[in-house]
Formats: sequence, structure tokens, C-alpha cells
Amino acid sequence: MRFLDEEDDDPITAVVNLIDLFVVIIAVLLVVLVQNPLNPFNARDLMVIENPGKADMRITVKEGDELTRYESQGQIGEGQGVKAGSAYRLPDGRMIYVPE
Repeated sequence: MRFLDEEDDDPITAVVNLIDLFVVIIAVLLVVLVQNPLNPFNARDLMVIENPGKADMRITVKEGDELTRYESQGQIGEGQGVKAGSAYRLPDGRMIYVPE
């Protein structure tokens, strides 16, 4: 039982414990990075909508390596355009777009 009574004062043990701590921190950061939908290693194209329907709504579009962010100004949009079709909401909540 000699080993249980001795205290370990070796400074290398403290360094090894710090290295173990940093390895755990790096593993946690990698898990967080992989779960982020906008991570740079994800090849999918996607769209993230923040605060939908509110005055400070933001839309972030990821196409390949390019990120585009659209921010609402809180105003009603206007411009030049033509009607492209009609959209209908079904009783189950789905939307159907019918081009003209």
C-alpha cells in the first residue's frame, strides 16, 4: 500500500492533466462545429431563417462556400415585377405554387 500513501509531486503529471483537459475541450468544440448547420465542412445548400415574420427577420442562404445574408428593414417591399403565379394553402398546412 505504499503507492496509496505517497503524494505525486511530479510536475509532468500536471502537464499531462492539462493536455487531457485541452483534448476534451477540442472534442467538444468539434462536436459543436459539426452540429452547426452553417459549418464550412458541410457541402449541402441550405437556408436559415431567424425570427420569422418579425420586423428584425434575417435570412442566411448557404450555396456551396458562399454565404448571403438578407436582413429585413421592417418596411413593406416594393419594386418592379410581374405576377408569376398563385400559391394555395392546403388544409394540412402544405403550400402549392401554380405558375401562370
